[in-house]
Amino acid sequence: MLKQAVLTLAIAAIALPCAADTITSPAQRERTIAAVQQGQRVCRTCDLFQADFSYADFRGRDFTASRLRQADLQAAELDRTVFSRADLTIVNAFAARFTGANFASANLSQGNFVGAHFEGAVLTGANLAGAIFAGADLSGARGLTQSQLSKACGDETTLLPPGMTIPAC
Repeated sequence: MLKQAVLTLAIAAIALPCAADTITSPAQRERTIAAVQQGQRVCRTCDLFQADFSYADFRGRDFTASRLRQADLQAAELDRTVFSRADLTIVNAFAARFTGANFASANLSQGNFVGAHFEGAVLTGANLAGAIFAGADLSGARGLTQSQLSKACGDETTLLPPGMTIPAC
């Protein structure tokens, strides 16, 4: 019993959220953003509002249920990163790479994903309303539905799974 309690505490310490489930103060948010920029790999339920992660190499990170609203992910490498239940509204992910990333039940609404790559990314239940996927590669995305795509937009260079379409921006 004691061994199990110690193990549970050790696991919890590794995956402790960076911030509370609620919006944090600007000072706390800046400390959290700095910790992620310096290599913190697990940041669940973190408040990363307006963080500048452009050109970052954040492969294999865990941002489960985090708030990345209006974050700059331009040209970032985010392969195998977990964004399940995260708030990525109004994010700038121009030319970002999300190979094998998990966006299950995430909110990507109104985001800029122009030229982004989603090979093997899980988009099951993700909100894509108003998101721009012009020139993006969604051809290998998993869990993507026509209903999701119908709420987003793209262009003639957007790559989609066979049989799916996306409205023009």
